[in-house]
Amino acid sequence: MTVRTARLDLEPLVVAHADEMAGVLADPALHAFIGGAPLALPELRARYERLVAGSPDPETLWCNWVVRLRAEGRPVGTVQATVTEGGRVAEVAWVVGTEWQGRGIAREAAGGLVGLLVERGARTVVAHVHPDHAASGAVARAAGLTPTDRVEDGEIRWERRIL
Repeated sequence: MTVRTARLDLEPLVVAHADEMAGVLADPALHAFIGGAPLALPELRARYERLVAGSPDPETLWCNWVVRLRAEGRPVGTVQATVTEGGRVAEVAWVVGTEWQGRGIAREAAGGLVGLLVERGARTVVAHVHPDHAASGAVARAAGLTPTDRVEDGEIRWERRIL
């Protein structure tokens, strides 16, 4: 299901997106806080194949979207959610290509994603943000998440709980 926000379309991930996304995700700076390096097109295609195939755990749902900026007609990033506990818990993440950062795209995409998850029954939404990544912290806060005192793998756990 495509999710529409004011400027964006969040399109369900398909393997063919790798061809467009390889360039969007090619900047090594995107890995400054999460580690690793950009994937070459064959590796990105293989990753998308695994993601599209879904989680091997039947209790876990992998949800992945490509973020498309309608005005430019091109993908600019991704958002993802790992949904567990019968849909009640969702861990979210986002990335926007360097060229499109600073335009509120991650904030809008993450907000759209969190809104969809809550609408579908999520009661706890979690993100993990590196303590030095102020921009990502601002995105989490704009999506209604607040930082906790928990640190996991060097990242602060942010949460939004819906009663």
